[in-house]
Amino acid sequence: MKIQNKKIAKHKSSVAWLSRQASDPYVARAHADGYRARAAYKLIEINEKYKFLKNGQTVVDLGAAPGSWSQFIARTFPKTKIFAMDLLDITPINNVEFYKGDFTKDEALRWLEEKLQMADNAHGVVDVVVSDMAPNTVGHQKTDHLRQMVLLEYAFDFACRALKPGGTFVAKSFTGGTTNELLQQIKQKFESVHHVKPAASRKDSVEMFIVGLGFKNNV
Repeated sequence: MKIQNKKIAKHKSSVAWLSRQASDPYVARAHADGYRARAAYKLIEINEKYKFLKNGQTVVDLGAAPGSWSQFIARTFPKTKIFAMDLLDITPINNVEFYKGDFTKDEALRWLEEKLQMADNAHGVVDVVVSDMAPNTVGHQKTDHLRQMVLLEYAFDFACRALKPGGTFVAKSFTGGTTNELLQQIKQKFESVHHVKPAASRKDSVEMFIVGLGFKNNV
């Protein structure tokens, strides 16, 4: 692939990224299927394996931008209510209510809690919490891993308060998994916990996903 833009061509990282995009079959597939990003196929693959998404559910999508996970859910399960959040804007999607903000901040959590009317239901109101949240990486493995674990903890804490009994939690982690303490906490709250690296994740990526099935509200 020849880079026409001379400014971009000067930066090796930009050239590598563009070349990788051009040869990536999932990028081509997303374009053909009308998805906003190749990331859609990560959730599609996980759901095909564990079959936790169904029509008529309530789903929370954290780290949603550019919206391909919400897009897949809304397209495939049109009766499902989706509440999405990210620091970045997303183009509107039918049946998706979106909040632009920082999930780790109180005002963002209040928006979700009010939309879900969580205060009125002590047994949970959400069927599925999915999180593709990731920090801005700095290239230092330990630092990046710690930042990812912080986001995972925030997502897990919310899932524990929001999920119905039997609910599902899917969240991005990094290679090396969670801390032992956090992993044990997740295992205590779900009937089964799985670590998955979808085929759609790039081979050189350190990302993986934790899948918690069968939320135990009374633990």
